[in-house]
Amino acid sequence: MTEALRTTDSLFFSNGAHLDIAMAGRSVRDLLNHFDDGELFLEYRESESIVLDDGVIRAAGFDVSRGFGLRGVTGAEVGFAHSDEISLRALRDACGAVRTTQPNGGSAREGGGVKVATSSQPTQSLYQGDRPFHEAAFPARVAVLRAIDAHARGSDPAIKQVSAHLSAEWQAVQIMRGQDDRVADLRPLVRMNVTIIMERDGKRESGSVGVGGRYALDRLLDEPVWKDAVDEAIRRARVALESVAAPSGEMDVILGPGWPGILLHEAVGHGLEADFNRKETSSFSGRIGQKVAADGVTVIDDGTLPDRRGSITIDDEGTPGQRTVLIEDGVLLGYMNDRLNARLMGAALTGNGRRQSYAHQPIPRMTNTVMAGGYASLADMLSGTRRGLYAVDFGGGQVDITSGEFVFSMSEAYLVENGEITRPVKGATLIGNGADAMRRISMVGHDVALDPGIGTCGKAGQGVPVGVGQPSLKLSGLTVGGTG
Repeated sequence: MTEALRTTDSLFFSNGAHLDIAMAGRSVRDLLNHFDDGELFLEYRESESIVLDDGVIRAAGFDVSRGFGLRGVTGAEVGFAHSDEISLRALRDACGAVRTTQPNGGSAREGGGVKVATSSQPTQSLYQGDRPFHEAAFPARVAVLRAIDAHARGSDPAIKQVSAHLSAEWQAVQIMRGQDDRVADLRPLVRMNVTIIMERDGKRESGSVGVGGRYALDRLLDEPVWKDAVDEAIRRARVALESVAAPSGEMDVILGPGWPGILLHEAVGHGLEADFNRKETSSFSGRIGQKVAADGVTVIDDGTLPDRRGSITIDDEGTPGQRTVLIEDGVLLGYMNDRLNARLMGAALTGNGRRQSYAHQPIPRMTNTVMAGGYASLADMLSGTRRGLYAVDFGGGQVDITSGEFVFSMSEAYLVENGEITRPVKGATLIGNGADAMRRISMVGHDVALDPGIGTCGKAGQGVPVGVGQPSLKLSGLTVGGTG
């Protein structure tokens, strides 16, 4: 038995828990005999958060939650019940509730799609399963936050406010379809955020940096790591102070590597999730095998990258995390599937069934969505650009999945004039259509980078940790909204 199973068995089936493995497995197996698919999802979660603002600890908390979600699926119909009490009584009540949703007198419906594979426990985890915050004592974590404040304020007298936030969680999950069909995962997740506010000549601007992943909190507490984050936040605030109003109009746009991949995630990635395509509400529906992006564009969803924020040893249905090529050299190869949509569409599982917690149903979600690298350099992209923007960092955005229309704000961008990066600008927005933007990629860089580990994706009222990445890209003739 793996360490993940041993640990979750201890959490859910021993130490005074009112649930027995054999009885739970029998109850789940008996229930699912009446459905096409389903599972019992057990979860235990510890989370901690510490916030320092202007040298004072404004908030600190530690929380423990646990519970289960039980699902039965027939065709596209789902019966779901959840409880924050892990006990045989609660499980039996949930089985009764789910059973009432079964159509046709309580027998599995014919024509409910093809059977999908059952779970298999991966032989190796993509991250260490230890609790991320137990190695560093609470006073040590507070001391680092105070050191962040002191380092920032000593760097520039123009700094008026410093905020720093440390958060960590440890999630233990087990998925059951019967006593002998069980998989488990132990998931650490940490993050640090630093925000600097500077004022100069009556003008006030901010710079923010986040960093994180699936590893121990100690890594963020190393002095070189937090100092780099503070220094980068200060640099961004200084750039914002020097920025001028962004121009507007149609122009070439060069995207930097790493976090600008959030545009790929939102404008393309969501449209490649299987539920939208089964329901034919995505602009990519029915287009497998067709050209949907420029030559040289390859898009991958990869849940197997070690220690990354979006990585998953298993997804929340028990499918091992996978590397799935979605678009290859501009051609659409497939979608990101959970069990329900894979079964109904006759497609392979891709390890993308994810949920926010035991109280939520799994749905198709991205993990780490990355564009593969090409051969161009940033210098190549700049040399042919007479007038355009170089976008280094993105803020928020909005996307319509059905049409693919998007609007994104740029939090750090620069004018490109006659092949040179010149002045920083503020207030720039990128306006367009996801599928159209993919066809407007004229150059793909060789400098693939991943984001620093800060992404949380929202869909259907659920938030899950994700990652993005890309090389530098040049897109021709995009619409830029500005204030200048």
